[in-house]
Amino acid sequence: MAAQPDTPLDDLMMAMDVVDTLRHEEGQVARELKADERDAAMVERLRKVYAAQGIEVPDHILKAGVEDLKRDRFVYAPPAAGFQRTLAMIYISRSTWSKWLAGLAAVLVVAITAWYMLVALPQQRAETALAARLEALPQTYADLVDRIDTLTENTEIEAEAQRLADDGKIALTDGKNEAAFKAENGLRDLAGKLAEVFEVQIISREGVPTGITRIPDANQDAENHYIVVEAIDPDGNILERDIVSEENGKTVRVDKWGQRVSDTIYNAVRRDKVDDGIVQKGMLGQKLRGELDITWRSGVQEGAITEW
Repeated sequence: MAAQPDTPLDDLMMAMDVVDTLRHEEGQVARELKADERDAAMVERLRKVYAAQGIEVPDHILKAGVEDLKRDRFVYAPPAAGFQRTLAMIYISRSTWSKWLAGLAAVLVVAITAWYMLVALPQQRAETALAARLEALPQTYADLVDRIDTLTENTEIEAEAQRLADDGKIALTDGKNEAAFKAENGLRDLAGKLAEVFEVQIISREGVPTGITRIPDANQDAENHYIVVEAIDPDGNILERDIVSEENGKTVRVDKWGQRVSDTIYNAVRRDKVDDGIVQKGMLGQKLRGELDITWRSGVQEGAITEW
């Protein structure tokens, strides 16, 4: 290759090129020469390398290149680990971690929103409703007692209503919410029963027996007689009643049941139905407003059954 004297090289650029060339030559020189002969040998070898390329490099640049190689000049050394380097690496990799961070943020937003809507908000509403109901309980007690007093003139029932209200107030003061609500329910149940009005009618329609006879397990020589009845309100609606069966002691809510009666009533009802298939004297009992119990016809006994 022909020399190119018209192409001057900047000293710094030349020094960098010298060092780079030295790195390729250093291993060979180190193997061939002793340490004290190495620098001179490197300078001589470099002179030949550049001469072969038609480049004249002054000796002071060649010697400076050797010295720069020893000092690792022009060699890139990564910055030492530290806070600033960590920040720089985080910034460089932002395109990767920012996507994950955005996804995580979206998941958190959805989770927090769902928790608030499904758990926190209903709980807040329930707590608000509970607080409002507790605050209103004293007035609720008073209103229910007044209603019961209006419905009945029975002093025992009125006294029972006042006792329930007093128990509720004490429970409320003591922070016993369950007992306070139980007193309220007791008052409502009492008022509801006092307000009920219905007749207990004997059933004489097809598909339903009018009378039933049972032989009790406790006395095989006896017979219990039952008349099948239902409760009818003033509008003609059939009411459901909670009836305790004397055969098994279970309370069942039914729309008809067998009421135990004396032999006299049982036989009278049977004769009444045999005449024309219809029970003319169909009312067996009556529940009046302001009373808790049914007023029965003479001969109706305690006890009922719910299955036959």
